Amino acid sequence: MLALSSVSYLKATPSRTDFPLPSHRRFRRVGVRCSYAEAGVKGDSSSATIDVVADVKSERVVVLGGNGFVGSAICKAAISKGIEVTSLSRSGRPSLSNSWVDQVNWVTGDVFYANWDEVLPGATAVVSTLGGFGSEEQMKRINGEANVLAVGAAKDYGVPKFILISVHDYNLPQFLLESGYFTGKRKAESEVLSKYPNSGVVLRPGFIYGKRRVDGFEIPLDLIGEPLEKFLQAAENFTKPLSSLPASDLLLAPPVSVDDVALAAVSAITDDDFFGIFTIEQIKEAAAKVSA
Repeated sequence: MLALSSVSYLKATPSRTDFPLPSHRRFRRVGVRCSYAEAGVKGDSSSATIDVVADVKSERVVVLGGNGFVGSAICKAAISKGIEVTSLSRSGRPSLSNSWVDQVNWVTGDVFYANWDEVLPGATAVVSTLGGFGSEEQMKRINGEANVLAVGAAKDYGVPKFILISVHDYNLPQFLLESGYFTGKRKAESEVLSKYPNSGVVLRPGFIYGKRRVDGFEIPLDLIGEPLEKFLQAAENFTKPLSSLPASDLLLAPPVSVDDVALAAVSAITDDDFFGIFTIEQIKEAAAKVSA
């Protein structure tokens, strides 16, 4: 039987972090020096020393649209969990004074013209929050083509996981789901699940609430979203029979906190068993596990 008498830590040295791994996590090599003596033996135990070297998993995520409403929440949550974060967005660093902002590597760029060599090497996951409204062609381009391009780039650079923030379909009739907004989102989803069948993640939240900043002004969406979420949860037994009606989820789908979406994304980044399509309730369950 061995009894540890002292432990001293060796200086951590990088291991396999200078180049992207094709299908594995990045690792940092840490050395630990242990001195020991057999139980009941007196004397100088320093003569018996063991050097142990272990590989410790290190995460680095690239967030596309990281300075937006959802993207910034994901950056903040990832930083709080000790994950290295790089954001790629057209406007670069946000005008926030929060301490976590200084810990993010803010890269200015458009996904259609991005210098991927600047952001993807060494990444263990990409999270895309790209999406928006506009004309039919604009929505197909930003919701679909931009994400398809990003998935292909991530795959080419050997990034092992891709997480897409998509949208709930609200039980809409098919002719409404054929709009550029939804067809673009579903095209992006298909690309993620095709290129990453065992590690791709699609989060489908409904209305996302929180404090959203637009042109320097803060819009407190949580004043509407939070009480509505609680009301719909309390009334679920009464509203459930109505869920089969076309477009019923426009009124009945519970809103989701932006913090819950961010925590679910963090869970997807760190958990190798987390993949596939996640509904509103599953997003909340994933967030609860991370925050517990």
